[in-house]
Amino acid sequence: MSIAPDLRARITRLALENAVEHRSDPRPESILGALLGSDPSLRSQRDSLVPEVRDVIAEISTLSPEERATRLQHLGGPLPRAVRPNRSPPGDEALPDLPDLPGAEPGKVTLRFAPFPSGALHVGHARGIFLNDAYRQRYDGRFFLVFDDTVGSAEKRPSLESYDLILEDFQLAGVKLSKIYYKSDRLPEYYRHLPPLLEQGSAYVCLCPAEELRRRREAREPCPERDREKAWQQEAWEGMLSGRYGEGEAVVRLKTDLNHPNPAFRDRVLFRISELDHPRVGHRYRVWPLLEYSWGVDDVELGITHVLRGKDLVMEDEMEQALWKAWGWTGPRFTHFGLLRIREAKLSKSKFQKEIASGAFEGWSDPRTWSLRSLWRRGIRPDAVRQFVLSFGLSLADIEVPAETLYAMNRHLIDPTTPRRAFVPQPVPVKVLGDPLGPRRVELANHPEHPEMGERTLQVDDLFYLPGRDVASHLGEEVRLKDLLNVRLPGSIRPEPLPANFTSQPNKPLPRLQWVPAGEAVPVSVLGVDHELTEGFGEADLARAPEGGLFQFERFGFVRADVLPLAGERRRFFFAHP
Repeated sequence: MSIAPDLRARITRLALENAVEHRSDPRPESILGALLGSDPSLRSQRDSLVPEVRDVIAEISTLSPEERATRLQHLGGPLPRAVRPNRSPPGDEALPDLPDLPGAEPGKVTLRFAPFPSGALHVGHARGIFLNDAYRQRYDGRFFLVFDDTVGSAEKRPSLESYDLILEDFQLAGVKLSKIYYKSDRLPEYYRHLPPLLEQGSAYVCLCPAEELRRRREAREPCPERDREKAWQQEAWEGMLSGRYGEGEAVVRLKTDLNHPNPAFRDRVLFRISELDHPRVGHRYRVWPLLEYSWGVDDVELGITHVLRGKDLVMEDEMEQALWKAWGWTGPRFTHFGLLRIREAKLSKSKFQKEIASGAFEGWSDPRTWSLRSLWRRGIRPDAVRQFVLSFGLSLADIEVPAETLYAMNRHLIDPTTPRRAFVPQPVPVKVLGDPLGPRRVELANHPEHPEMGERTLQVDDLFYLPGRDVASHLGEEVRLKDLLNVRLPGSIRPEPLPANFTSQPNKPLPRLQWVPAGEAVPVSVLGVDHELTEGFGEADLARAPEGGLFQFERFGFVRADVLPLAGERRRFFFAHP
């Protein structure tokens, strides 16, 4: 069998972790169980994965203990305890300790998070948000939100609604902000610091067309304007501000090593001209800084002491440091972390913007966006997302995990307080014949393990709705209507309602089927993560469930109630997870 390299790497990491922890060769069944426990979608491939697991173990068996430990570290180290397969997710107290920030002192730490306002925050932003907030709390420091709202490009534009969306996302996440800044308000500050760079020859105005600029950069050739006199540079800069040059005709570049191994770092652009309007400042400015320049100014002027960012932004570190050296400044320290991906989450803000604008998506809270607000809407609690991202610490390794890892943490938090309710998808009407107790009121526990949550009352008669798939799977068999009575189903799916004969009352080891009394059934729909709609019937009190109410639909999954519907409409819920 040939499997994807990333799946082979996951098997290898699990096997190495087991071998290092137990100081012996791992057992195939242990590794296979851990793999399938962390990713249930692989269970259909169980038999074909066995040879691959055995092959990985055979390879590991040839390594010394030291070699196993070294190789495990190269793969990102052991999985954090909070998300290891087949373990109950712990509370915050069990999360791995984050390393101290270099040079950090209590009460003297200032951090920042700088999103581009082109939509709501998504699950990919969560790591930066909660890591910054965790360190703010540890050091009793400050946490700034700095909107990275430079003018953008024709393809990637800031939008006015996104500012409010992002602020709401922070509120919903329970993250306390010390101050809020907008880069679109700070253009005069960015302009003020450019002339000294021109004066000392650290930066210059370049008039090369874009294609010529790229060609010279690749060829390590200087731009003709690179060494022109200071007076010309200052005049050209004023010309950019006054409108003498049009869009694309002039840029400001920082002088760096033309032989730098990364072509993108050679004389990198600091300012460019853009005639696009800005949602906050309109056409007030026509010369805009690139993000590295604005960060170089803001990280010092705003008093940032530590910058936590993804390891993909290392070149941005170099740019800031080059600017600080030219200005004679000392900037904050950088700390990096790897990318964290949820396997099922497909993140594309530009695509989502188009789908939202067209009406194909229900705004940024549509489950398909995997935005933070879509998680809240589904019933995934902010503290579950916080535990999820903090459980990986500051590992530099890129990590990809199944959504079940996040779901397990949320399930651990919400299960003890979430009432149970019956929901019957693809309902089939079934008439029970011969029930000696007749119509009656039945008391069912709101939670089987928490009697303090009380009971709800259902009025049952002889007509029920049962799940169509379960009925089709047990035709002609004796089954138990969960927590109620036992019946024998007919041998065919016709006629309707299906006649089922009462057999007994006591609980017996029979297939258990969910049911809803037909007389008080409420039409219900559940919107899934991929926007698939499951329709059926639910218990009567679901019609009155308040917006945001959490329930576990038994034998189906956890759901969160949408807004109360208009008369005659189905009661809608959002699927959270199994």
